[in-house]
Amino acid sequence: MSVLAIDAGTTGVTALVVTEDGQIESRGYEEFRQHFPSPGWVEHNPEDIWQATLSACSAALGGASGSPTCVGLATQRETAVLWDRRTLAAPCRAIVWQDRRTTGICDQLRKGGHEPRVSELTGLRLDPYFTATKLTWLAEHEPGVWEGVETGNVAVGTVDSYLVARLTGGALHVTDPSNASRTLLYGLASGEWEPELCELFGVPQHALPEIGPNYGPIGRTAPSAFMGLELPISGMAGDQQAALFGQICFDVGDVKCTYGTGSFVLANLGGEIVRSESGLLTTVAWQTPSGERTFALEGSIFVTGAAVQWLRDGLCMIGTAAESESLARTVPDSGGVVFVPALTGLGAPHWEPEARGLITGITRGTTRAHLARATLEAIAFEVRDVVEAMTSGAVPVLKADGGASANDLLMQLQADQIGAAVERPALEETTALGAAFLAGLGSGVWASQAELRRTWQLERRFEPGPRDDDAYDRWRAAVELAGRPSSVTHR
Repeated sequence: MSVLAIDAGTTGVTALVVTEDGQIESRGYEEFRQHFPSPGWVEHNPEDIWQATLSACSAALGGASGSPTCVGLATQRETAVLWDRRTLAAPCRAIVWQDRRTTGICDQLRKGGHEPRVSELTGLRLDPYFTATKLTWLAEHEPGVWEGVETGNVAVGTVDSYLVARLTGGALHVTDPSNASRTLLYGLASGEWEPELCELFGVPQHALPEIGPNYGPIGRTAPSAFMGLELPISGMAGDQQAALFGQICFDVGDVKCTYGTGSFVLANLGGEIVRSESGLLTTVAWQTPSGERTFALEGSIFVTGAAVQWLRDGLCMIGTAAESESLARTVPDSGGVVFVPALTGLGAPHWEPEARGLITGITRGTTRAHLARATLEAIAFEVRDVVEAMTSGAVPVLKADGGASANDLLMQLQADQIGAAVERPALEETTALGAAFLAGLGSGVWASQAELRRTWQLERRFEPGPRDDDAYDRWRAAVELAGRPSSVTHR
């Protein structure tokens, strides 16, 4: 038996065929276009995401020895997607989680005194990162589209619910608690959409998807829509919660960090809702078919791997992301250069949506190697900020995954900075693996979490060495500057 896992991320879609022993038999990948119509705006064409999904799945299935037993889905979270319930066509582009256009809406709600109640209900905060204010913006700026939402002709959701609609030919409009809990519309205590929040953000509750468990009999793919295949969809989760599951972080206190476009540190809280006083978020990790929920504490860092992509695509400083390591290794340190990659604001634990990227410490002796090393150091510093806020500086081990976790220098810098071991699994694609594990549990490929534990294999463990606290102090000072963009603009 095998599972088809779909990981629909921010820049592309990965599809894996995962066998019973937790190994990857075949894979496919397809990028899709990013749209930046205005400064701070990030959009996706939903149809591009769907076509990339079909392409990636076709490649993965073409390399498999047989037909999979079921389908699991992991997706980028918080991105607001609208689509016609009948045709499944999107009337407008999706507003991506990185988008900052709703900063003003958040400010107005905060000035109105709403943030304490919103945080109490959701475990989140008022920030453009989350879905609800994106929907508020669409209602204000796309009245023709929003009329369809109010009449029931247009569905509202996130990427998970959109892809399930496409996979099932429009038969289902569903989501799961890990994605729902990222919208600012879901109550952590109630486990349901909150009418009070729907009213506050102006979102008709009837337009939202039904909330179901993270694994079990969710639905079936429609052969007419999905390459002639009729397969059970038996697992779905937001990408970061899927990675937590794929890293086998089943015990309270287990911590993982996914190094992708951004980096996301999650700690398993078990069945208890724990509130953070340090700028971290409380979210649902997963929910069983019986309704039992596991919660997580999360630190969301908006730009990490995307900073390396910026070196490649924006500055044309490197040819591939992997070159950042070899280039950075040509110098012993960053030469005093500090890079704060606040390219879409600062996330946890700072939460400064108007912060802007900043490079300090440049001299005549600065080279591109110093900037490459400063970029890797910035990622390690950002994660250190979150880990210290999350664990009071005491974490026994950090499980690392995602594309940038393949960078040995970054992983060593990370271990040094947090003063704890970093473990990298043999399979770095743990987001898709988590989707596979959830789907396999939901369809009987695996009987229990204990079976899944036996599939996890360590590839390398990075032990902590001496850390450069002077460099970290320079980082903290630069973050303060980046959070005050008016202080570094030309007058």
